[in-house]
Amino acid sequence: METMNIALPDALKSFVKDRVSTGGFGTVSEYVRDLIRADKKQLAKQQIEAEILRGMASGEARPMTKRDWQRLHAKISTRRTKQ
Repeated sequence: METMNIALPDALKSFVKDRVSTGGFGTVSEYVRDLIRADKKQLAKQQIEAEILRGMASGEARPMTKRDWQRLHAKISTRRTKQ
């Protein structure tokens, strides 16, 4: 695991220390990791919402065929192996 150092003004430093003590975090690092995880989750949600909107704007809806599901499954499998 790599270490990162950040500089915070006193007001933010106090806020972080307070959140650690009252939020059930053992360390500042745990708190920051939790914030980063939440940010990643929010970004993923935004990406999904953008895809849904893109799909809704792509044209008339039609029922999914077995072949459509197979293509979708293959696309997801390919993305998983790239991660």
